[in-house]
Amino acid sequence: MFQWLSGKLRFILPLMAVLLSACSTDTDWRTASRESAGLAPDPAQFSEAVVHVYAADAWGWRGWFATHPWIAAKRSGESRYTIYDVIGWRGGNGGPVLGIYQDIPDRHWFGAKPRLLVSHTGPQADELITKIRQAALSYPWKYEYKVFPGPNSNTFVAWIASQVPELNLKLPFSAIGSGYIDNYTPAPEAQN
Repeated sequence: MFQWLSGKLRFILPLMAVLLSACSTDTDWRTASRESAGLAPDPAQFSEAVVHVYAADAWGWRGWFATHPWIAAKRSGESRYTIYDVIGWRGGNGGPVLGIYQDIPDRHWFGAKPRLLVSHTGPQADELITKIRQAALSYPWKYEYKVFPGPNSNTFVAWIASQVPELNLKLPFSAIGSGYIDNYTPAPEAQN
C-alpha cells in the first residue's frame, strides 16, 4: 500500500507544483489590481464623454478560461469615471452584487491587465451612459451570483448589451455566463 501511495505522490506533487506556479504572477495582485492599465483617457485632459467596456482574465485558475468584464463611463465634463460591475463577494451578507461607484476605469483585475472591448466617445457616449445606467438599475439579478451557469459578471454586461444595442458589444467566447440572459422571462407585471 505504501509503495502504491508513494508512486502516486511522485506524480501528484510535481503536478501540483506546476499548477500552483502557473497561478502565481510576478506582481502582487493586491496592489496591481488597483493600478490603471493606461487605456482610458485622463478626464483632466479629455473633457468629452467616454464609455469603455473592459474584460480581464478572471482571478486565479479561472483566468485560464474565463473573463471578468465591467463598464466604465464618464459624462462630458466629469472628472471621474463611474464603474458598473457585478462581483459575487458583495452578496456575502445579503447585499447586492451589483456595484455602481467611482473608481479607476481601466484598473488591473487581481493583477490581470484588462482588454478594451468597446469604446465610445463624444455626444453618442453621453446618450449611451443614460441608457447604461437605466439598464444597470433594471438588472434582474442584483442579489444573485453564481459562477456557472450564471448570473455573474458576464451575465450583467450581456444584460447591458441586450438592453443597449447601440453599445455594439460582442463579448468574448470566454465570457462564461453571458448566455444566462437567454433564459430570462420578465415577471407578468413587467410585460404589460
